[in-house]
Amino acid sequence: MNRHVLWLILLGLFILQGSLVVWLLPASWQSIVYVTPHLPLVFIMFIGLFHHRHAALLYGLLFGLLHDFTYYGAMLGVYSFSMGLVGYLAGLAQRKQPNLIFYNLLITSLGLLIFEFLNYGINRLFKLIAVDLNFALTHYMLPSVLFNLLVALICYVPIRKLLEGKRLAASAKED
Repeated sequence: MNRHVLWLILLGLFILQGSLVVWLLPASWQSIVYVTPHLPLVFIMFIGLFHHRHAALLYGLLFGLLHDFTYYGAMLGVYSFSMGLVGYLAGLAQRKQPNLIFYNLLITSLGLLIFEFLNYGINRLFKLIAVDLNFALTHYMLPSVLFNLLVALICYVPIRKLLEGKRLAASAKED
């Protein structure tokens, strides 16, 4: 049952990202900078932090591929690779560290920044974009990272309780 809840939450966040959140962002922001919400990515990194890194890798690969098919048709696999790698790295960074909010949000912000740099680098490598790195960093990457970090901060406590409860229930079931 607990895996099904994660799938439903991720699917709901995926739908919410593409429908409602775009309307909630002010139009004045979108004329100066371009903010991209990555709600499933934030949740996938939290799965890596609080549940298991291999589960985060799997969810990242699948929902990244779903994102590639749905929104980004120029080249398949960019979001899938980036989301899977960032989810796995978030879980790998959390393995032996204390479970503190500051440390977890630092991992989340670094993961979001790595995700943005991977997408920029792959698209620049295959000449799908011709945007300078400084312009992309100030107008695309950093605003998106800050917005998604704000979402992560708002949702941190409920997601942590949900995922740690699942981990404790799974370990109690194994005993």
